[in-house]
Amino acid sequence: MGAYCDENLSFSPACNLSPSHDLRLSKHVHDNVHGNIYLDPLSLKFIDTEQFQRLRELKQLGLAHLVYPGAVHSRFEHSLGVYWLAGEAMQKLKTYQGLELGIDRFDVQAVKVAGLLHDVGHGPFSHLFEREFLPKVLNSFKWAHEQMSADLIDHIVDVHHIDVESEMIKRVKEMVLASSEFALPKSAKEKQFLYDIVANGRNGIDVDKFDYIVRDSRACGLGCSFDFHRLMETMRVLGDEICYRAKDYLSIHKLFATRADLYRTVYTHSKVKAVELMIVDALLKANSYLEISSSIQDPSEYWKLDDTIIKTIETAPDEELRESRDLILRIRRRNLYQFCNEYSVPKDQLEHFKDVTAQDIACSQKNGGVLLQEDDIAVSNVRIDLTRGRQNPLESINFFKDYESQEKFPIPHERISHLLPTSYQDMIVRVYSKKPELVAAVSEAFENFQLKIYGVKAQVHATPEKKKRRF
Repeated sequence: MGAYCDENLSFSPACNLSPSHDLRLSKHVHDNVHGNIYLDPLSLKFIDTEQFQRLRELKQLGLAHLVYPGAVHSRFEHSLGVYWLAGEAMQKLKTYQGLELGIDRFDVQAVKVAGLLHDVGHGPFSHLFEREFLPKVLNSFKWAHEQMSADLIDHIVDVHHIDVESEMIKRVKEMVLASSEFALPKSAKEKQFLYDIVANGRNGIDVDKFDYIVRDSRACGLGCSFDFHRLMETMRVLGDEICYRAKDYLSIHKLFATRADLYRTVYTHSKVKAVELMIVDALLKANSYLEISSSIQDPSEYWKLDDTIIKTIETAPDEELRESRDLILRIRRRNLYQFCNEYSVPKDQLEHFKDVTAQDIACSQKNGGVLLQEDDIAVSNVRIDLTRGRQNPLESINFFKDYESQEKFPIPHERISHLLPTSYQDMIVRVYSKKPELVAAVSEAFENFQLKIYGVKAQVHATPEKKKRRF
């Protein structure tokens, strides 16, 4: 992402800009996904702060670039992309239903700013920070980046004296929190469809996914057959909810299926997870000395935390960080935790599945041979779904027949193509050996665990002999 540039702005109608974009008051960046992104004055006030610029130091895909070298894009460019798509979505609704829905400039601006700031509270290394690291140090206290985003929005406004209506900031924070983990605010009694655009807690279709699915696929060199433009052109508000044409249900399914493919091939790639497990261990060993987790409730300190924490650990001479430094050095030299094997949890076991732990595997070894310790083993429990757990995401979406229709309806399961999956969630258990010489022992214990739990080996392939002898 380059610096802002306004010297090449064109004021011709060929720019296809909506009336809400005043080029005289805008700057633009050229994005490799969406082309020119025009930045309005209020959004620029947030962008030109150290808190927002921090997003340049947060890789969108965390540690995936160590497996997919092109995946070095940041939360900064993703946030600009979501800002742009949020504005485009609002403009389409305003063009076709603006009078009917009472969409005004306040609504458009609020949705755009929510798109811009939805990830401002994200932690280092994508979701690893809040899903893998913090649960191990916070005990029962729950922390979510969405809430930190809301807290940081208040902090930015206060510190930089941004002249913005308090009601708009309230609305922006509600939209940022309107994901599946947070209920729709009670204050949203009207224009609830606005909360479907950035972080859609009703059915998971939002411009956040539109941007990262295309952006991540491109960065990793993968094809992407999902086209969000069709959905944005044809969406319509019925009953205060964004609905889609019934004939587009396969396009919507492709959105969820593409996301699941990215989870399987990129986000949870076995080597990506190996690196993540090592980084979590490094952060845990460094936490008491660096107090990494101490700032998670203080926006004035939290914004200083980003991916460069690894370089801080790696270059520090302190003896207290030696174990963490050694782990990072292993990553640099590609001496990773060794992936031993994996299995998919049987469908009939998914409902009552409990995460498998290193202790479960260590306790499954047979007497004799190498004595495994819990700290010799790392386990990754990988959930891959279509955003709605074990439920079909299409069943939570409302459709309409044609533009003359005033009726919205879900598409029942029996009317959906039989070529689509009948199961909507995979649970994969992976086991890693932290030491190359223990691969054989860990693999055997993992097989014993499966026999104890399921009565059979659930894994598809045996661990290769050459991997067992690799030390």
